[in-house]
Amino acid sequence: MPDPAIRPVLAGVDGVAGRFAEDTVRSGSDIGAGSGVLADAGLLPVLPALRDLLPDGALRRGSVVSAGPWSLLCLALAAGPVSSGAWCAAVGIPEFGVVAAADAGLDPARLLLASDPGAAWPQVVASLLDGCDLVLLRPPDRPAAQARRKIEAAVRRHGAVLLVAGDWEGAQVRLRIAAQEWAGIGSGHGRLLGRRVQVVADGRGGWSRTRARWLWLPAPDGTVSPAADPAAGYPGQASTG
Repeated sequence: MPDPAIRPVLAGVDGVAGRFAEDTVRSGSDIGAGSGVLADAGLLPVLPALRDLLPDGALRRGSVVSAGPWSLLCLALAAGPVSSGAWCAAVGIPEFGVVAAADAGLDPARLLLASDPGAAWPQVVASLLDGCDLVLLRPPDRPAAQARRKIEAAVRRHGAVLLVAGDWEGAQVRLRIAAQEWAGIGSGHGRLLGRRVQVVADGRGGWSRTRARWLWLPAPDGTVSPAADPAAGYPGQASTG
């Protein structure tokens, strides 16, 4: 069992309310430039390698972003805001690993985990949006239209960002991993050194045009960084598409 001082676990609405009452979690509107978050209060910074895939090169407060199935892409998107001083909550992801999160640049002291929120997950998410800049959610099922609208209203009202591991109808920005190649394996032998992925992004309004970038996720040194188009070739690469 992880140390609760490092990995706060919120089992439901009562646990969330308790965190607010204890002032452990601050409202996103209370976290500004003085705490390290991007000076532009309307944006949350992301890692440099991800900027070309997002409007304004950042996560826009009050928006919903879908990132495809749970993967390192979700962690990478959350790493920038957390490393800049933002609070992040992860809901409905029991396999979420604090060690992996820390390796991706997420400070465990600024993470709240609600691994199994149960049937009340929409209420848990809405409560967390009041206290966190970013909520990472994997919905257990397709939310009803009414529940989805209430969550989106909470996102706008609190100026937070909802990052969905999965699909979300009406997301302002959608990202997904379209292809991947592992580096380090050649002719049936060798060690994995890194993974190169093609991330495709599109969305609504002015972001409807599809964008695609190749990234190391992770690079051989463990970072997230731009990658060359695989058409240029790379020794020991293995494509899994």
